[in-house]
Amino acid sequence: MDFWEYVSSRREQLLSDAFQHASAVFQCMLVAALAGVAIGALTYRSERGGRIAVLTTGTILTLPSYALLGLLIPVLGLGVPPTVTALVLYALLPIVRNAIVGLRGVDPALVDAARGIGMTGAARLLRVELPIAWPVILAGIRVSTQMSMGILAIAAFASGPGLGNEIFSGLASLGSANALNEVLAGTLGIVLLALLFDAALVLLGRLTVSRGLHG
Repeated sequence: MDFWEYVSSRREQLLSDAFQHASAVFQCMLVAALAGVAIGALTYRSERGGRIAVLTTGTILTLPSYALLGLLIPVLGLGVPPTVTALVLYALLPIVRNAIVGLRGVDPALVDAARGIGMTGAARLLRVELPIAWPVILAGIRVSTQMSMGILAIAAFASGPGLGNEIFSGLASLGSANALNEVLAGTLGIVLLALLFDAALVLLGRLTVSRGLHG
C-alpha cells in the first residue's frame, strides 16, 4: 500500500503514539524548565557557579543517547522512567545557559531601584529580573523542546512512548512491505509535532513578554 493508505489504516495507533510523544515532551520540558531556571537563578551571580552549572549540563548533553539510556535502564528499568530522566537531563543545558545569560543581562540600575524601594532578594528575582530575562530563557526552552522531540524517538530503544516506536519498527523490518511507511510516518509525525510546539512557544512569548521587551 502507498503511504497515505498506510496512514489511514493505522490512524488510531499513529494518533495514540503522537499523543504519547507530545505528552512526554510537554511534561519533560515543564520539569526541565523549572529545574533549569532554578539552577540558573541559584548560580548566575557567581562566575564559578555559573561555569560549573553550564559545564555539568553540557557534559550530560555530550553523552550519546544510547549510552545514557543504557546506563539508566539497569537502575530505572524500561519504559517511561528512563525516558523521562534522559529527556530532562538533555534539555537542561540550553535552559540553564540562557537563564544565566538572561539574568546577568538585566540592567543593574533596575535591580538597584528595586532594592531601593525595599524589595527583598526573592522579590527582585521574581518581579524584576526573571520577567526581564524571560525572552532569553524562552529561547532556550524552544531549543530544548526541538531537541527533545528528536531525542524521544531514540527512547523507543528503552521501550519508551511515542512515535519512535514507528521508526524503530520500520528499521527493524526493512525490506518488508510497510517498513518505509512506518519510518516515514514516525519521522513526519515528529516534525509536525516539533513545528506545532514551536508555534505554541512563539505564541506564549507574545502573550507573556512585555511590549517594551520585544525586539
